[in-house]
Amino acid sequence: MNLPLFIAGRYLFAKKSHNVINIISAISAIGMAIGTAALVIILSIYNGFDELVKSTLSNVEPDILITPAKGKVFIPEEDMIGKVAALPGVRQYHKILEENVFVDYDEHQGVAKAKGVDESYEKDSPLIGHMTAGAFALHKGEIPQMVAGAGLAYKMGMNPAFLSSATIYFPARDRNFSLANPAASIESVSMRPAGIFTVNQQIDEELMIMPLDQMRQLLGYEDEVSGIEIRMDEGVSAKEIRKTIGEIKDIAGPGFRVLDRFRQNTSLYKMMRYEKAAIFLILIFIIIIIAFNIFGSLTMLIIEKKDDIETFRSLGATDRMLRKTFTLEGWLISLLGLAAGLVIGTGFALLQQKLGVIKMPGNFLVNSYPVIVQWSDILLTIAGVALIGYLIALLPVKRNITSETR
Repeated sequence: MNLPLFIAGRYLFAKKSHNVINIISAISAIGMAIGTAALVIILSIYNGFDELVKSTLSNVEPDILITPAKGKVFIPEEDMIGKVAALPGVRQYHKILEENVFVDYDEHQGVAKAKGVDESYEKDSPLIGHMTAGAFALHKGEIPQMVAGAGLAYKMGMNPAFLSSATIYFPARDRNFSLANPAASIESVSMRPAGIFTVNQQIDEELMIMPLDQMRQLLGYEDEVSGIEIRMDEGVSAKEIRKTIGEIKDIAGPGFRVLDRFRQNTSLYKMMRYEKAAIFLILIFIIIIIAFNIFGSLTMLIIEKKDDIETFRSLGATDRMLRKTFTLEGWLISLLGLAAGLVIGTGFALLQQKLGVIKMPGNFLVNSYPVIVQWSDILLTIAGVALIGYLIALLPVKRNITSETR
């Protein structure tokens, strides 16, 4: 039998002579339970919103993007594209050409990020399901059209129901700017907005999509593209995507960069990781403050059990054994709170994940708060709370067992 653990368990569940110690111990365990449950629930909610952001970005960002290692554009080789398209898991590819442009629509002006896309993108665009007005149609017969993000459309006053066309400007690449005749130094194309989409605030406020041919005409290119977007089959794992990226690098050679979603938007994904780490550290700090109740209850218990400690010493108990006994009792208080908090927090999070009990207010992308329970978060919570409980229990024991009890 583990004698220190046995004695610690008896002290924990036995009725103390001073009821205030019982109360402080109970408050400590309840506080640890609440802190643990809050940590699990909040991290799970963050995971849900994190996945929601990633899923909305997937409607704009491809699984893999091929761009030139130097410069902005390149002429795609059909042989290279054919080999890439034949790789296992590759569902489709799209040629794109992106640039910042100036837009004039019905006496409203502004800067937008224009994205020219090929015909295959128009037929099978992931944005089709995100249209809030009009339709995702980049051609009406032979007439080119464009679609715009909701924020950009609101700022420019665009409406697919109107017949007004937007004029898109970009400085001519093959002509010097002329102060005498500025208009001669600028290329322009005109087309009406056929639809408005919404993905997220950042994309909605800057993105407009137009046919690749009109984008090339505006920028003064013939066959050039700025990138090739590759979309993989549904359910393809991150490991398979990494393998495909390696194969594409071998096919494309050193003149190209092959980017996964993280590298396409490094700053955003890093910020999301840092935010989660910050949330975890803030909640851990709150649990540390709560855990100091254990310090108080354990200190009072050691003082109350002076006679027992002396009796144990008379029976041959060492200071090391006594310190272990009271440390275990303090740790057991935190572990009880940890266990209760895990049951409550994980249970609530799984209930919300499966049934969506708590609904989102207003008109949002999802009806209920998104929650995703990740077992890595559970394990991290267990390790963090258990370590805090153990360290807090050590403090009063090391301070009192060898001095005040003699």
